[in-house]
Amino acid sequence: MNIGDMRHRITILKPVKATDDNGFETETYENFKTVWASISNLYGREYFEAATLNAEKTVKFTIRYIDGIDNSMRISFRGKQYEITFIDNIKYENRFIEIRALEVESIG
Repeated sequence: MNIGDMRHRITILKPVKATDDNGFETETYENFKTVWASISNLYGREYFEAATLNAEKTVKFTIRYIDGIDNSMRISFRGKQYEITFIDNIKYENRFIEIRALEVESIG
């Protein structure tokens, strides 16, 4: 991984349960960490595998290793939110994490 490729700022969001005015429990997201990332769309075999699952809006984020990231979180990038679908601690070296995330249609 070339560290110069990490030129995009993303914010990792964690879910928080809150109660609205009517007493109903709702799930919102608050900032967990803002980090530098390398971002790419899926291509080749990865893209066609995602297309068979109707997940064409999947994006691959690569960041430096951060402990505590899980599949319940989301990523905010350029005004859009992405739901984390897969996390890979590359070669288990605790240096970089590759995150695949699917664009969320409506933020809420």
